[in-house]
Amino acid sequence: MSSPQALAESDRRAVAAWAAACAERVLPVFETEAPADGRPRDAIARALAFARGELTAAEEIRRRFVAGRAAEVVHGPAAVAAARAAAQAAGVAHMGAHALGAAAYAVRAADLAAPDDPDAVAHEIQWQLSIMTDDVRAALRHLPRVGENTAGPLGPGLLGTGALGEIIATIQDGLDADLL
Repeated sequence: MSSPQALAESDRRAVAAWAAACAERVLPVFETEAPADGRPRDAIARALAFARGELTAAEEIRRRFVAGRAAEVVHGPAAVAAARAAAQAAGVAHMGAHALGAAAYAVRAADLAAPDDPDAVAHEIQWQLSIMTDDVRAALRHLPRVGENTAGPLGPGLLGTGALGEIIATIQDGLDADLL
């Protein structure tokens, strides 16, 4: 039996494009520190290709850790978070819950890149919610609440606790909010 955090393939394809958009928005934070490292940009491109049906989940499962290694070559916390956002976006092909990981790391990167902006987190989450399609919202609603299921990335690990867990909980709260 698969994890409730996996999502059906059609739902993973829907959320992959959204996760890629979240990661791409903070990609300049990474590229400022490591302009020659194309792994995060490639991961975002692969997430988009998966969303369009051009790549299979099996192809992406084999390559899902490549972008995450880019976080090891940068030193700034915002750049590390941006690299992890791209890696999480690439991981959506494997498990849909990684879409919320991509979003959370992107919010974290935006926050760390703007230390003098006390509203950076709220602004980034609001932007992420505003670009969601109805299909993305519906798919993300199928995921368990952060911290409620241990069979995936939304469990008690890095995404399920601390600042990332709080960001994901806020995004999940916003799934039903009327943004219009």
